[in-house]
Amino acid sequence: MFERWKEMIVPITGMVTYSITMDPSVWIFDDRKILLDEAFSSDKVKTETEEDFQKTERIWTQEVYQQKVKPPVNRSIKRFERDKILKSSYVMPIKDFIEHAEIKSNAKDATLITKNENINISLEDLESCYLLFAIDGKTVKEDGPVHLYYKDGSNRDNPIKGIKKIIIN
Repeated sequence: MFERWKEMIVPITGMVTYSITMDPSVWIFDDRKILLDEAFSSDKVKTETEEDFQKTERIWTQEVYQQKVKPPVNRSIKRFERDKILKSSYVMPIKDFIEHAEIKSNAKDATLITKNENINISLEDLESCYLLFAIDGKTVKEDGPVHLYYKDGSNRDNPIKGIKKIIIN
């Protein structure tokens, strides 16, 4: 049983302050996930601006003051959201994980250890990549646990598959 779990994790090691272990099997519940179909489109999800944030904050404060709403509570996934999750393919930006590992200043590049080969990639390219972790709502088992896509979509038809480990050099 432990061996099966071990096959689903992707460690980031090497010239980092903190070696971390990514577990793509739980990313389906992560709000940072992006639909594969939307990851490479030109009209990406709009990021919240300071003005949007202030507007939301004013509305929230006003509603709380008037006691029309209760404080936000983590709610379960609605049925239509669950159905969408179970039928969609998702990618996760790797940037947050790389930042948490804290790459040392003298690091030069990264090596992706895959099932069949080792692939070198620049740190700049790595930080802007996506990791495919779910196909049709299921973890990537064949050539998994993750596939790497460049953010520009240049390898969309031929992602780097079967990544088992990322070593920062």
